[in-house]
Amino acid sequence: MGLADYDSAVGHSFGLEVDSIVIKQITEVSGLKMEQDVIEYKSNTADGKFVVRKAPGAPKAGEVTLTRGLTSDNSFEKWIKDCRFGKMGDARKGGAIIVYDYEGVPLKRYKLTNAWAKSLEISSLKAGDTSVLTEKLVITYEALEVE
Repeated sequence: MGLADYDSAVGHSFGLEVDSIVIKQITEVSGLKMEQDVIEYKSNTADGKFVVRKAPGAPKAGEVTLTRGLTSDNSFEKWIKDCRFGKMGDARKGGAIIVYDYEGVPLKRYKLTNAWAKSLEISSLKAGDTSVLTEKLVITYEALEVE
């Protein structure tokens, strides 16, 4: 392996893959986190010393927030509507968040298990404002794995 193999990755763009459809206009991803519970147990050593030991527990579920510019694509709205009306059989999805390099080649995939849309927020609407309108989708998931 050369030194270039250890260079830090720069995320040029991001995508969300759900139902084999990739939405590539994601501008920000926050909250990607792999975490697990800690089991703490207390015991005594053979010579009578008190010891606290820690062991890995069950993995924790999480949430991730995706931000993109507001477009005519209604996939975020459709997903949140399915969740709001309790169609969880349709709403729970497997998918992945993909990090692309500057050439559009996937660097990493973060696989989401049983993900569903928790909330959708549209940025402030103000007449005459020149900033880009955005939508933020918060997705909750049961497990996160790096592929």
